[in-house]
Amino acid sequence: MSAALKAWIARHWPVLRLRTILLGTLLFVAALPGLGAIFLRVYENALVRRTEAELVAQGAALAASAAVVGSGMGADHAAAASPVRYHDRMTEVDLRSSPILPPRPRAAATRVGPDRAALALAKRMMPAFAETKVTTLSSILMLDRHGIVLNGPEGGRSLAALPEIRAALGGRAVTVLRKNEGIATHYPLEWLSRAAGIRLHHARPISVDGQVTGVLLVSRSPRALSLGLYEDRGKIVLGVVAIFLMLVLLSAILSRAIVRPIESLSRATRDLALGRRVAPRHPSLQVVEIRALYRDFEQMAQGIEKRSRYLRDFASSVSHEFKTPLAGISGAIELLQDHGADMAPADRQRFLTNMAADAQRLARLVRRLMELARADVLVGESDARTDAAPLLASVADALSAEDFVINLRLPQDLPPLKVDAGALEAVLTTLAENARQAGASRLDIDVALREGVAWIDFADDGPGIPPGDWSRIFDLFFTTRRGEGGTGLGLAIARSLLDAYHGELHLLPTARGAGFRLVVGTEG
Repeated sequence: MSAALKAWIARHWPVLRLRTILLGTLLFVAALPGLGAIFLRVYENALVRRTEAELVAQGAALAASAAVVGSGMGADHAAAASPVRYHDRMTEVDLRSSPILPPRPRAAATRVGPDRAALALAKRMMPAFAETKVTTLSSILMLDRHGIVLNGPEGGRSLAALPEIRAALGGRAVTVLRKNEGIATHYPLEWLSRAAGIRLHHARPISVDGQVTGVLLVSRSPRALSLGLYEDRGKIVLGVVAIFLMLVLLSAILSRAIVRPIESLSRATRDLALGRRVAPRHPSLQVVEIRALYRDFEQMAQGIEKRSRYLRDFASSVSHEFKTPLAGISGAIELLQDHGADMAPADRQRFLTNMAADAQRLARLVRRLMELARADVLVGESDARTDAAPLLASVADALSAEDFVINLRLPQDLPPLKVDAGALEAVLTTLAENARQAGASRLDIDVALREGVAWIDFADDGPGIPPGDWSRIFDLFFTTRRGEGGTGLGLAIARSLLDAYHGELHLLPTARGAGFRLVVGTEG
């Protein structure tokens, strides 16, 4: 199951940039305090609206009961007299937008006495008010149609000046927020709450036969934030666990997409330094930078492996090439030491001549190896440019002789080539010398332009390269003129010089065997 899930994630995981993953993680972590604050504000506002809904339901029930009792009708008659209309009442208060009024002032003295019918109704409702207050902890005041309080310690005094009372006397139920002067901090988180110092006041008209005969004023403080958090602790704990799991998921993503691949690449680098062949496994969660890093590492490992293989082959070839002349010199020295006194002058001279020839061969090998080493480590300058036409003419003029003619065919407006003049001259000279030394009397050099490159083709009238030697012509120390002093390094040096400038040297089949083609970039 785990392997299948990982495989599914690897198939559908988008390849993102490292900065995108880090930015998303940091933004999420940075947003957590803000999200927590928003949650507390929204949750507190929900608590206030829940309190309003409770007051509205409580006030509606008590006002309806008072209307039924005041009208002297039974519940069935009242229900039959008024058509039933159901509608959902939206809450009115909002901590963000609703104004918070000053604390409710004390009821004012008045010369008008309370309505006797309303006072009698209030006395009949007192048991219901008391029972409701015990359960809901609300303050319940009943006022007559003039706004005079009918119950409680402020009975006989007027609250008609309050805006909520005036609205209720006008037949409209209203809820307002007022400061609560007598509040004392009872809960640890109450300092975080904006609703800790307010009180909701809901005024609802008591209507009999369509006439407002009184007002019911119900008030209470909203539920404490800490108490609400405690009551909803299950949901809050679930949210905290979800956030924690999200952080764990982000940590796992960072680990699998960044940390583990870097650790794997570090181990592979150490193994590569010890000479082991390594192929680090690509991570299942792809990141652009990490994927590019793995590709660069693979290219580096392939380059090191190629270079190591080249050095092994090179060391073997050098050993073989040096062994023959050194063995000849060593044997001649041994013969001269053992039999030099008895040896005929002609034999002694022959041995000395052979030793000199072997020493010269060793000197040529050392010189050509130094040239090859410089060509191998050469890093061509990106802005190198050469005007090829005069350079080709100069090489042709320098190497032409009575028995060796070089013909040039150049296009008009030949653009500069992206190669150093010295490197190009060395390559041209090597190929021309090879043709002359192979017995050619004519060398044709044709230059053709293709898209972004120039082809420089070499074809001569010599005996040509046998097809059996085509696959080895660029191998180190391969030569068919070893007896004439050939080292087999000229073409390898020419190819390395061109490689430094992103050029190429290929074998070109011709009617007489094979020639060569140089591919060099052009400017423009």
